[in-house]
Amino acid sequence: MTTYLLAGGGTAGHVNPLLAVADRIRSTEADATVLVLGTSEGLEARLVPARGYELIVVPRVPFPRRPNRAALRFLPRFGAAVRAVTDVIRLRHVDVVVGFGGYVSTPAYLAARRAGVPIVIHEANAKPGLANKLGARLTRHVGVAFAGTPIRHARFVGMPLRPEIEELHRSAARPEALAFFSLDPDRPVVLVTGGSLGARRLNATMVAAAGDLVAAGWQVLHITGTTAEVVDPELPDYHLVAYCDRMDLALAAADFAVTRAGAATVSELCALGIPAVYVPYPVGNGEQRFNASPVLAAGGGVLIADSDFVPTWVQGELVALLGDRARLASMARGAASVGALDGTARMLDLIHGALPS
Repeated sequence: MTTYLLAGGGTAGHVNPLLAVADRIRSTEADATVLVLGTSEGLEARLVPARGYELIVVPRVPFPRRPNRAALRFLPRFGAAVRAVTDVIRLRHVDVVVGFGGYVSTPAYLAARRAGVPIVIHEANAKPGLANKLGARLTRHVGVAFAGTPIRHARFVGMPLRPEIEELHRSAARPEALAFFSLDPDRPVVLVTGGSLGARRLNATMVAAAGDLVAAGWQVLHITGTTAEVVDPELPDYHLVAYCDRMDLALAAADFAVTRAGAATVSELCALGIPAVYVPYPVGNGEQRFNASPVLAAGGGVLIADSDFVPTWVQGELVALLGDRARLASMARGAASVGALDGTARMLDLIHGALPS
């Protein structure tokens, strides 16, 4: 019987691949134990227990960015977190620690090293985070979602995807998807999404250009997010949805997407061969622009800066692109050429390869 400790959290980019791997372990290894290490503040605090996994909580101890009082408190708090995780590894007889990034991963890597337990890492972003860059110094078992990610010992495995995405047959699911969202089967679909909280620039720009998109013969499925501040244009073929819990059906319906460039979003669109306009989130360390690089190089997407994504661009450039069916078909092939639906299986192979034989 193998006991896995999966560490990661904070954002969906860390939690979703972690849960995809956990689900696959549970479905294929009946006698395995899956423990998840996270914080009480991140998405994992809600999603992990809801999925039926035990969540072991450790304090959130971010690395100090500047010398101040918080920096003075960091080392004792961080040391306590490492000791706490070491105790978990030893008391629960953990066989392998698998980190997905985020604040909890660094103490997990150091605790695993201290306890003599194998370490495996998954880096979801094309620009790796600090925790995984540090962890990669302690192991040779490092899987990446994007080829060319600059991290030690990188091996391309792709993104572990949710089962409903891995198993999605878009053409077979399309009739159900169109009916679910009350879409017209005779019009192609543009899917607009900025994530669960939406994206102000995407929302405002697309709504402002709604009439032009509909006049071009398309219909729009626009998932605004629950905190959106836009008004429904009330056009027959423009469908505004605040929240979507069936993203598999939204993707089955989509012929094209306008979206941020989060690692999971890029990976899902490429795995399913959906061409897209990517509008990277303009805050942070710029990882979203790097995430889109492989699909852009393959001709499967177009990238535009957040500040340039304005109604006149949509009315001109995007409408013209949507009218070029040959280019859209070529973009779909380009996206699919860099996509991978077997990221979960590849990641599990990497984990099993790290276990003692």
